[in-house]
Amino acid sequence: MNNLTPFSFGVKKAERNELNGHASFAIWFTGLSGSGKSTLSNALERSLFDKGMRTYLLDGDNIRAGINKDLKFTANDREENLRRIAEITKLFVDSGTIVLSAFITPYKKSRSLIKKIVTPQNYIEVYVSTSLEECERRDCKGLYKKARKGEIKNFTGISDPYEAPENPDIIIDTEKETIEESIKRILNFVQNKLEAKINE
Repeated sequence: MNNLTPFSFGVKKAERNELNGHASFAIWFTGLSGSGKSTLSNALERSLFDKGMRTYLLDGDNIRAGINKDLKFTANDREENLRRIAEITKLFVDSGTIVLSAFITPYKKSRSLIKKIVTPQNYIEVYVSTSLEECERRDCKGLYKKARKGEIKNFTGISDPYEAPENPDIIIDTEKETIEESIKRILNFVQNKLEAKINE
């Protein structure tokens, strides 16, 4: 039996948004390792921050090194990793913050759960569609090389699938456009949300 009774806080999200002068929501970057998620989300945060927005960036390796350092890379732990991140994202959004979350998020089921937790009206999905070939060519962390040698098990794109989003809000192809062009497109997309000061 669940004996939990969530507390009803006196200060609401809409009030925080009014104070900040902009809405709060989550921009979730999904794509293969090396696709450019971290680079894009970092550049986007800088752009939003410089415009006076309250922002926070959540990134895979940083989360794994901290709050989720107890989790491994089994299927169940990967799901729990993302569930926790979704809950953290939701809290940040409720605090009045624009959250940029950059995680591989390979499974449709996981992305559906994340969207449900964060809530659809507060969730923008950005699919960084860089091809496996290009990600492997970049291999900035040397992970693909290790995965090809069998040194990393269940590596997305090599020994574990990546299920591409069917209806993302934005698709970014880093092989065809610059970071600046990509950021401009994302900013154009979220402009209406940024101007909605009260966002339930």
